[in-house]
This record gives sequence, C-alpha cells and structure tokens, in this order.
Amino acid sequence: MGSKSEEEGGIGFGAFDFQALPEGCIANILSFTTPRDACRLSLVSKIFRSAAESDAVWDQFLPSDYQSIISRSSSSLLATSSKKDLYFCLCDNPIIIDDGKKSFQLDRWSGKKCFMLAARDLYIIWGQTPIYWSWPSLPESRFAEVAKLNDVCWLEIRGKIKISMLSSATRYAAYLVFKMIDAIGFDHHPAEVSVGILGVSSTKSVCLDPDIEERARQHFQIIPWRYRAVGSRNLLELERPKERSDGWLEIELGEFFSLGQENDEVDMSVTEIKGGNWKSGLTVQGIEIRPKEDN
Repeated sequence: MGSKSEEEGGIGFGAFDFQALPEGCIANILSFTTPRDACRLSLVSKIFRSAAESDAVWDQFLPSDYQSIISRSSSSLLATSSKKDLYFCLCDNPIIIDDGKKSFQLDRWSGKKCFMLAARDLYIIWGQTPIYWSWPSLPESRFAEVAKLNDVCWLEIRGKIKISMLSSATRYAAYLVFKMIDAIGFDHHPAEVSVGILGVSSTKSVCLDPDIEERARQHFQIIPWRYRAVGSRNLLELERPKERSDGWLEIELGEFFSLGQENDEVDMSVTEIKGGNWKSGLTVQGIEIRPKEDN
C-alpha cells in the first residue's frame, strides 16, 4: 500500500509531500530546474501547474541580459503578457537585432542563447563587386538581404562573434546556412571550414554540394577524377550539408566551449581557394551559432 499522499497523486519523498508546500516555494524549486523539466512537472497537479506558469520560474530561464538584447531590435516583445509567453516567443520567432545584421533566439529546451550573423555581418571576399556577388532579397530569409555568388574562383567567407554574447558553460557549434540554386563548381574540390579562438582553430574538409552523389552517378564514368580531389580522400566520403526545417541547408563549421565571460572572439570561416575552378549558385543567409544538441 502506498502512503496517503501517493494514493491521492501527491509527490512524496519519504514521508514528505511536496504538494504540502506553498505555491511560491514550489515555484522557487522549479526555477532551479530546466524549461523542459518545468513543462513536464506542470502535468503533475494543479498546484505544480500554477507554480510552473509563474513569472518567477520563467524569469530564471530567460537570459539575464534579455531586456538589453531585445532593446537592440524593433520588437515589442517586452510588452508580452507573461515571462513564459516571452520565453517561447523568443524560442519560436527569432528577432532581428543590430540594424538587421544579426538574429537572436533561445534554444527551446535549455534556454541557451542562439545567434545568426547575417551575410551582411560577414566578411566575404569580393562581396562588394557585383560581377562576383549580388545581394538580393529572398522571402524565406529572416534577413533583408542574402549574398548570392555569381561567379568566383576564390571563395572566402569569415565571421566573428564575441564569446561574452553567448551563454556560459555551454558547448556551441557554428553552422553555415545557405542554399544551392543552379550551383556549379562545388563538385570539384572540398571546402575548408574552421572555428577558432585566440588563434587556435580546428579545421576540416567538407563537401558543400548537397547533390554530390547524384552528380557522381551521372558523371563518374566520364570524369572519375573529379570525386577524388583531396589526395586519397573521396568527396563522397566528406561531411555534406543537411536540410533544415526552414528549407535552408546547413553544414557544421566546428564547435567550441563558451565560459560566457571572455572578451575573446570566435573566428569562423569557409574557404575554397586551392582548386582554381570557378564556382556559382551559392546563396548565403548567414552563420548560425547555437548549442550542441547534447547539452
């Protein structure tokens, strides 16, 4: 036989019934958990549900500088009715900050900060030369402009973000967010991607062409050397882009650990400068920095 509190749906720990606590005390306990745990525990009982809805809980899940970040946008989110509503608005609807050059949102289950640097916030070599790059608008982009590659031989894209902008004690990864529209030249050689701090970086080779397997099937008998462009490495063996839920492609550039208070910057790059072949059809929305999924 269970205890009386267990039989009535109470949460007991030994002889102690947590539901006997005042709602404010339960809310304080929930504020030391995570957004995921608070949502789960809200299903336990009415008093837990009421506590889990309180501003006291969700204020702890919001970043301490959220008001400052929101003030850098034209958003009216600070007038949102509850802290829980504000939290999920920031999870589901990235806000544009810093004169349209960045976006900000929260990771839904951890509350960690996520940023995307718009293409206009990146260093793109030859980016201001119309014969090489153009800057159209796309309705599916969160930013007013994207960078469209018209034709280059030397591809070089770099971005920076201050570690102090990010959540502390968090492992992050950076991702190039892009589309390939009638792309040419990315099935010849790999791209080199890197993420570094204080001059120490990790670099790897990736294949930016999402259709490399289909191209290989169509052309391997004609030009088999094209898919063995990295010494003994085969382009088909390299990491390739994944499709996101918003329809864009992304590829991980690398990862790093943020203590959250450093004045240092994270340097991120994508280059393809060794092959000597001309490339076109790449459309860049930006570089996204978000927590690794296993956090």
